[in-house]
Amino acid sequence: MSDNTISPTRTIRPAASWGQSLRVYLEPASLRMLFLGFSAGLPLLLVLGTLSFRLREAGIDRTTIGYLSWVGLAYGFKWAWAPLVDRLPLPLLTRRLGRRRGWLLLSQAAIVAGLLGMALNDPRTALQAVVLCALVVAFGSATQDIALDAFRIESAGTERQAALAAAYQTGYRLAMIWSGAGVLWIAARAEVPAAMPGALAYQHGAWQAAYLVMAASMAVGIFTVLLSPEPARRELPPARNAAEWLRSAVVEPFADFVRRYRWQAALILALIAVYRISDVVMGIMANPFYVDMGYTKDEVAAVTKVYGVVMTLAGAFLGGVLALRLGVMRVLMLGAVLSAGSNLLFAWLGSRGHDLTGLVFVISADNLASGIASAAFIAYLSSLTNISYSATQYALFSSIMLLLPKFLAGYSGAFVDAFGYPSFFTWTAALGVPVLLLVALASRVQARPAAGPR
Repeated sequence: MSDNTISPTRTIRPAASWGQSLRVYLEPASLRMLFLGFSAGLPLLLVLGTLSFRLREAGIDRTTIGYLSWVGLAYGFKWAWAPLVDRLPLPLLTRRLGRRRGWLLLSQAAIVAGLLGMALNDPRTALQAVVLCALVVAFGSATQDIALDAFRIESAGTERQAALAAAYQTGYRLAMIWSGAGVLWIAARAEVPAAMPGALAYQHGAWQAAYLVMAASMAVGIFTVLLSPEPARRELPPARNAAEWLRSAVVEPFADFVRRYRWQAALILALIAVYRISDVVMGIMANPFYVDMGYTKDEVAAVTKVYGVVMTLAGAFLGGVLALRLGVMRVLMLGAVLSAGSNLLFAWLGSRGHDLTGLVFVISADNLASGIASAAFIAYLSSLTNISYSATQYALFSSIMLLLPKFLAGYSGAFVDAFGYPSFFTWTAALGVPVLLLVALASRVQARPAAGPR
């Protein structure tokens, strides 16, 4: 039998070699997701973690910093405009670039504009302007996430999704190093020593230079969008009126999920809503904690933003391997246990003051746990998505994941002011206990892909 003959009884294809499997990361689609992942990861810390460090150094009180973290709720409500990104054509852009690339370019332009505004305004004298610009960045970033999730899902078949997700996550984490460590290093190097009466004196010019560089760094994503092909267009039946469009674009994606899982949909959504609660609530006060403990920009950059991201990537790799060996739900449980437990290490660190060795140890454990949990959680969310509503449903899941944690995180500064850092970190660890019960219950729910025509 020749190699080109297909036997009707042959149903098992030989497994690809390791070399063939690894070459998937050199394919154009994977490389595009690497660069677009960088574009997606860049804005997040600049409106949350890095911004909280900047504000604390500028003398803004912790309670105010906590409330300002509600800027991140834009990510929690992105499901509200995800149907527009999924279906609505943009004048000029959609015709020239396509639906996905048009929305990507528009969102990236909004991010650049917001970062420029954050660079030019001093939070000591124009805090409201900084916050408004941060909102522009957050909304632009959330919109980019919606379009990019759909772009990724539609760019390749199911067998390539794991590779695209891995490339995306790698680019995302590299961007977090750049927007976390890079921005601190740039700000530290741009400081004028003679103008510093104290080690933590705030210099607006240094932060301005850092944020301008971050705005310029969005060029990576912009050029990738301009040079990328639009995914194969999925033809949608035309809506005869506004009510029909609303039903098909907004109601149907959510109804599809409920139809597939019925009453178990509530259990799944509850798990999604609280799975990352320990990490998210704790994370808002992490950078003010570093400032208050006397860690320098260089120390924070090297340990938490570079080494920490490397440990997160190691955890994500380990989580992916464990998920293949043990199953997604078991690793989801492991990630929940480790994520909550690692917060107790921050409580211990808070009792030691400036302890660089202790910081390295805590960051190692916390970021490794975070990587394991993230890998399993992304795989779990992807298994729930119907490709017919990829942008809207994935936006729903990722929004629910952040909504409650971000809301609670707004009160984190007031809690620290009232009870101190050790009590705060212990409390965030306790928030992870209900997650364990929900994972145990959700592990009994079987993934239900979209049904074919009946």
